[in-house]
Amino acid sequence: MSSTALNGLRDYLFGTLSADDMMWLAEELKQHLHKGTASKPYSMEEIDGWIDESERQMAANLCEDEEDV
Repeated sequence: MSSTALNGLRDYLFGTLSADDMMWLAEELKQHLHKGTASKPYSMEEIDGWIDESERQMAANLCEDEEDV
């Protein structure tokens, strides 16, 4: 949608909605926007896997120490 069309829609809504209705619409749009982007919590299996991989790398001396970093 073009910015001209979006501005027209915004102006129309400003002219027809109450302040409370506009606040409600803003919150609904935010929730809709973030609905598909919320990250899921990591599982214990994923976290344990990362720890195991880090320990393997440390044991194989593949990590940099604090002086190198």
